Amino acid sequence: MARIIDGPKMNLIGENVAKIRKKLKMSQQKLSDRLELYAVYICRGSISRIEDRSRTVTDIELYAIAKVLNTDINELFDKEMINY
Repeated sequence: MARIIDGPKMNLIGENVAKIRKKLKMSQQKLSDRLELYAVYICRGSISRIEDRSRTVTDIELYAIAKVLNTDINELFDKEMINY
């Protein structure tokens, strides 16, 4: 069985990160800047790659992204992929 990251999509949260970030009217740069407050250093370009799902996300990054976006971690996940 192939692992999830063996395909073109490298994470399960990218699309929802973008949706929530835009709903908050937060730029990718502002998200990057606020992540630094949690000692998580993700540049604006990497935020873009997370959102287009071409970059993996560590558990620490996932936690910080949820905190900065003021959302439950579960809200970041693609529900269709979780139920496969």
